Amino acid sequence: MNEILARMPGMTPSRSPEPRERETAVERTRERILAAAVAEFGAKGYSGARTAGIAARAGVNAQLITYHFGGKQGLLDELRRRWQERQAAAPGAEAPFAESVRAHLDATLDDPDWARLVIWQALGDCPFTDEDDGRRQTEQRQALMAEAVRRAARRQEAGELRAGLDPRFAVLAAYAIVFAPIAMPQFVRDLFGTDPLSPELRQLLAAQLVTLLTED
Repeated sequence: MNEILARMPGMTPSRSPEPRERETAVERTRERILAAAVAEFGAKGYSGARTAGIAARAGVNAQLITYHFGGKQGLLDELRRRWQERQAAAPGAEAPFAESVRAHLDATLDDPDWARLVIWQALGDCPFTDEDDGRRQTEQRQALMAEAVRRAARRQEAGELRAGLDPRFAVLAAYAIVFAPIAMPQFVRDLFGTDPLSPELRQLLAAQLVTLLTED
């Protein structure tokens, strides 16, 4: 048939995609769905989000969400896994405190949909697959917080953080300031008179947080 089409004027034979091309197309579809899920969950929370809304954002048939991820819960589980990878890749104790603060602000405010998803999760709108999954997620979160407090304590011992400061407060203050432009954009806009996601405000917040936690 292809030989016949090739001899016909204006006709070219169709070509079946190579396996690598198919894999690339599938991966692109998965990534579009995941990006759409972050936006939908960030805007509406897990409870308010709908598979149809995610599919519309991604420009795909809703059945592809079930095929690739098993449904809305599967999407959330994959996003949780990716968030843990992002956290693991964040600057650790070896980075200077000011650099670590700027990096966390950049990571949070460069991708506000992810930050909103984290806020929804902190408010409890983030169901677990089952009881064991809930226990694992809780333990992982507690371990993350415990390590953050240990890092703050080590910075304090090294003279990076102000003496007499409770390391737990240092961690809480850092999280509160970093997420404030996402969690309370109207307050931030009213206080500073600028876009909560603007580079200028980002620089101010980083500098003031460092001043708060490092200077006596």
